[in-house]
Amino acid sequence: SKQYFFKQFFAGAFTMIAMTGLDQDMMQRNLSCKNFKDSQKNMITSVISQFFVILLFLMLGVLLYIFAANQQIAVEKSDELFPLIATGNYFPAIVGILFIIGLISSAYSAAGSALTALTTSFTVDILGTKGKSEETVVKMRKKVHIGMAVVMGITIFVFNLLNNTSVHRCCIYPGKLYLRSYLGSVCFRHSSMKQQVRDKYIPLVAIASPVLCFILQKNSEAWFGGYQFSYELLIFNALFTFIGLCLLIRKDKKNN
Repeated sequence: SKQYFFKQFFAGAFTMIAMTGLDQDMMQRNLSCKNFKDSQKNMITSVISQFFVILLFLMLGVLLYIFAANQQIAVEKSDELFPLIATGNYFPAIVGILFIIGLISSAYSAAGSALTALTTSFTVDILGTKGKSEETVVKMRKKVHIGMAVVMGITIFVFNLLNNTSVHRCCIYPGKLYLRSYLGSVCFRHSSMKQQVRDKYIPLVAIASPVLCFILQKNSEAWFGGYQFSYELLIFNALFTFIGLCLLIRKDKKNN
């Protein structure tokens, strides 16, 4: 079963590891600490606070589903439950207004940090800023920022067209833009700090890993006696990425 406890438990742990590394806000909180000890304290306090926040959201979800069942509200996608109730005629208008304001503020915060990270990475790592004047770099960064915003907008529309379940599941499964090879690359870097790899082949590994996961998911029941992959597919994606990067290690003198 996809709902088997240990699948959900280990998959959840690895998902949190990947999300912490991918979330610029979480990383910046740790990087802003004065020293390593303060960073550890920050991680512990964040875990405690997030536990109660997630608990409140779970309680809200349960109450919303109970309310929807009592009102005989049909909900096709879990992501539609809250907006459907908040913007319907079930509560005063102020509830819908507060919902829209809260949604915009939270989405803008997340999108803003993601756009900043994407813009910086693309400008510095791909286009390059060495030897260019500050004025040129600023103009280039603004153009990249607009381009990334357009790409993000297109991605949202594609998600809306392809998604037949919740957004979170859409991010996890390979058939729905499953691109979580980040975890495997981080594990490789931490375990092989001095190893140099053939950089030009890394994109192939990043693409091959989710493709292999997609094949596993589609054939798992036939190949493994009825086994169904759930979110633990993330662990296999990381494993494939790690193995792929190991195969790309350069054997020249630079690694000696």
